[in-house]
Amino acid sequence: MKLQLTLTTFFTALYFNNVYAVSDDAYACNKAYERGDYSAATTLATKALNTDSHDRDALICQGRTYSAQGDLKSALTAFNSAGDLSSNAFDKTIVALVTGHAYKNADQYEQAIASYQESLKQAGLAKSKGFQRVSHVGIGNVLFKTKQYPLALESYLAATELDANDNERGESYEHIAEIYHLMNQHDQALEYQIKAYFMHQKSGTPDQFAHSSIELGRYYAATKNYSSAENTLNKIIKYANEQGGPYYEAQGCYVLAQVKAAAGDMDSAKTLIDKARLIAKNTNDKALDAEITKETENLIK
Repeated sequence: MKLQLTLTTFFTALYFNNVYAVSDDAYACNKAYERGDYSAATTLATKALNTDSHDRDALICQGRTYSAQGDLKSALTAFNSAGDLSSNAFDKTIVALVTGHAYKNADQYEQAIASYQESLKQAGLAKSKGFQRVSHVGIGNVLFKTKQYPLALESYLAATELDANDNERGESYEHIAEIYHLMNQHDQALEYQIKAYFMHQKSGTPDQFAHSSIELGRYYAATKNYSSAENTLNKIIKYANEQGGPYYEAQGCYVLAQVKAAAGDMDSAKTLIDKARLIAKNTNDKALDAEITKETENLIK
């Protein structure tokens, strides 16, 4: 149980809900891509294109696979070919969107924003609110990554106007809360994180609920409401333990350690850090152990 929320996930859900006829090999290519099996995806894309060099969906999958492997030039070549085969606004939306993802993956942020803006324009022409939302989120993600927080906030707020369900609302509110937190506007961060928490409690996945709970605890602490922070974090630590989510159990422990330290209880803070480290050790999660070190290295003197 560990949060994995990306534009790739949003794209896939919208894509397969809107594409009416995809060749078997192109469909299988996309499924392999989603599994992270890029070798299989490459093979399936090639097979589809050997059968039909004008298989637009296979070209898109091929381009996404190249992008995931760090080959921007080949990805753009595939997307340009798919663009030449796109005759309507919906098809052009897809190509612009995946092109934006590829540029973002390659850290070419100006080009990424330009592509997302094109996808936003084409999604408007196609009257696709879903892809308009994803385009706004794409722009927001680039602006967030480049620390242009006020502009990122505008994009995420625009996305909330297009949210179609509670799960999407939860994701949007969480984006907004994080930006307010980074801008040191902690009351606003807490307001939006409470909204995110209730959305994910109602309709989110277990990892979304766990993540939103931990962030809620973090933002309670930022407003010095330590009692609510401890209550929220203790609940999610217990929940993660019962649900078999060691990553979130450990994360809840080290965030609670931060809260305890802020309240002056250093003994409890140390005990919680030790518990988090033990979880990382028992699960052989080196990335988690590094995360614990980064988040707590200056906590205990």
